[in-house]
Amino acid sequence: MGRLTRRAFALAALSTFTTTGAAAAPARERRAATEMRGMWLATVTNRDWPSRPGLTAAAQRAELIAMLDLAVSRRLNTVIFQVRPTADALWPSPYEPWSQVLTGTQGRSPGWDPLGTAVTEAHARGLQLHAWFNPYRVATHDDPSKLVASHPARRHPQWVVSFGGKLYYNPGLPEVRAFVQDAILDAVQKYPLDAVHFDDYFYPYPVAGQSFDDEAAYDTYGGAFPSRAAWRRDNVDKLVLETAARIKAVRPGTQFGISPFGVWRNAATDSRGSDTRALQSYDDIHADTRKWVREGWIDYIVPQLYWNIGLSVADYAKLVPWWAEVAKGSRTRLYLGEALYRAGDPAQPAAWQSPAELSDHLELAAAHPQVRGHVFFAAKDVRTDRIGAMARVVADHYRQPAEPPR
Repeated sequence: MGRLTRRAFALAALSTFTTTGAAAAPARERRAATEMRGMWLATVTNRDWPSRPGLTAAAQRAELIAMLDLAVSRRLNTVIFQVRPTADALWPSPYEPWSQVLTGTQGRSPGWDPLGTAVTEAHARGLQLHAWFNPYRVATHDDPSKLVASHPARRHPQWVVSFGGKLYYNPGLPEVRAFVQDAILDAVQKYPLDAVHFDDYFYPYPVAGQSFDDEAAYDTYGGAFPSRAAWRRDNVDKLVLETAARIKAVRPGTQFGISPFGVWRNAATDSRGSDTRALQSYDDIHADTRKWVREGWIDYIVPQLYWNIGLSVADYAKLVPWWAEVAKGSRTRLYLGEALYRAGDPAQPAAWQSPAELSDHLELAAAHPQVRGHVFFAAKDVRTDRIGAMARVVADHYRQPAEPPR
């Protein structure tokens, strides 16, 4: 999530907006005591949890509970827990193998139920638990023989496309969309999840000199569309609409949210777009994120606004009002994805060396009533808090607990 999106921009920029922490607090305290305060808990490649594969069940459980306690200590109210990182599972699934992030061996039971435990322990602490599923990524390598023999991708090799050194399910195949939904709905049926959550990976991000080989599927299913891009967008639209309908049929109280790449389209491409010069989710990964909000297809959206205030190609201060206008009048709630992982990273622009940058984000967003909260990437960075940016957010904006929107 963080890695591929930040790869899209390696440009430096100056911060042109500063706000003191003292000024930030009053505006925030005028806000309602209901807002999203979330953190992503990433498991792919053991990013946040577990700290390494092969820990005992007791050690894994202790680390997971420590992450939930961390969220409470920072006055957060929601944990977005990645439970299907690479077409595998962090619960006993009849559809997909146990994830290798647990034991080091795909398909090997860890001897406990991480998702079931996370739901129970989060609720015991007053936290919402949003289960985060990556729909189409099969593996972070491109060798099918490395997958466990029973893996659906090995049993159905025609479903799989190799691209950019990774394996993906083909979104253009109806049987793939149905299978992905079946795998997700198994968790929805088994656990009282507060939400199902998708991130920004639909069609894969572009790789120079490579093309995603879905020609056979396009020839079979794409005849009614003016272009392959339009057909691909329709495939993603179908996934979103069908998943939303199936969640509500199984567990009506469970929300459906998506955290897409933060730029829909640039204004130079489309007059409805944002004043940015960036990769475009509509064109590059075939995700029509604006449409999902305007049509009210999803319960919430968390655009990943992983850029500093004043960045020339994608200015946080310009993207917030753009997304607020998109959400205005829609049933879809708007939260903002925040790049805590950038704070204090010496490879990032100067703005990210200031512990006030993220606090300034929240102060700026507070001027837009459509913004109902923020989610921070990611749990490991909430814990380490390199330069105190998260502590500054808590001190300036989270002085009192808040309930998540329902």
